[in-house]
Amino acid sequence: MGLRAGERLVFVGGEMAFITSAPAGQSTVVRSAATPAQKGQGFKAAQALAKQKALEKKSLRYKLPLGELALFTQQLASLLNAGLPLVQCLEALQDQTEDPVFRIIIRDVRIDISAGNSFSSAVKKFPRAFNSLFTSMIEAGEASGALAEILSKVAVYFESTVKLTKKVKSAMTYPIAVIGLAVALVNVLLIFVIPVFAEMFADFGAKLPAPTQMLIDLSDFLKANFFYLLAAAGAAYWIFMRFISTPRGRRMKDLGLVRAPIFGSLVHKIALSRFCRTYATLMRSGVPILRTLEIVSSASNKVQIEDACVEIAKHVSQGGQVSDILAINTFFPPMMKHMVKAGEATGNVDGMMNKIADFYDTESEATVASLTSLIEPMLIVFLGVVVGGIVMAMFLPIFQLGAVAGGVQ
Repeated sequence: MGLRAGERLVFVGGEMAFITSAPAGQSTVVRSAATPAQKGQGFKAAQALAKQKALEKKSLRYKLPLGELALFTQQLASLLNAGLPLVQCLEALQDQTEDPVFRIIIRDVRIDISAGNSFSSAVKKFPRAFNSLFTSMIEAGEASGALAEILSKVAVYFESTVKLTKKVKSAMTYPIAVIGLAVALVNVLLIFVIPVFAEMFADFGAKLPAPTQMLIDLSDFLKANFFYLLAAAGAAYWIFMRFISTPRGRRMKDLGLVRAPIFGSLVHKIALSRFCRTYATLMRSGVPILRTLEIVSSASNKVQIEDACVEIAKHVSQGGQVSDILAINTFFPPMMKHMVKAGEATGNVDGMMNKIADFYDTESEATVASLTSLIEPMLIVFLGVVVGGIVMAMFLPIFQLGAVAGGVQ
């Protein structure tokens, strides 16, 4: 690419361009020095750079799903057990990770470790990706020199938590889907189908049966105020979410969930299992008890356990036992109190906590199975009553067609 007569090479906006001299009063002609292929490559490079910067910015606040963290922990433990250096393990995991944001996080952690920092300090820079339990276990592993063994324990803990969560979610998917379908179907009937029957019945000029009239009035109200009701429901949901985000609202929500008639028992058992499993995993890995209670409190996501952990920490710091607080806290069942006390007597508290967690995991799975078998017939009855009631109310005047058409009250 050469210069033409009267042209000079300049840089405009970071790109090469040729400017042709022109007489006074005429515009200067600018000709780009880049070919169309080069322009396309530059545009793609700029897009890739912008995407990379966006991913790096997102990595600082990225919340890694627990399932991905469990897989990462298990793979890292396996590579370390195979004798590979930590930096090389992270490099291998970075290459095989499909999540682009998590890949950047692993890269930054690897670079930080290569610069001479500890693994625990590197992961602490991403608190939303690596939770407090993971970072504390890393610290314990670095202090004891058994990082691979402790990571294996953490991986087992994460996997059991993910397994139980998936079972609960799968059990809840069916009733939520059926209830959502029922709500949608009822709204379609009230807004689009009922008015057609109402116009037909209006021609009779007679008083309709009470169920039919109530249904028509409800349909008219819903049609006239549908968007207002939708806005009110959205506002109520927003207010409710804001309220339960406050300390008082969160406390009321947690107390209400545990006391709920159908799902309260399941919520209670899952909370107890998580408390025991987290406590046992941390204590077995050599984490100090006060730090263990702090992590258990934050991982529980239940105000009842948070309050208990505060009381246990105060009591233990004064030389007391964990079972002393469990014995006077009504949130913990008697069986759990006696097993923890027996574990303290034999010096095997973490082993007892693991057995309690296994027991409540089994109980939770049994509760989920029984709830699933109980909910299915209840939903079928619910759908039959709601939809069948609407159909019966609309066909009731037709059954009495002779009396209604004749004006008989």
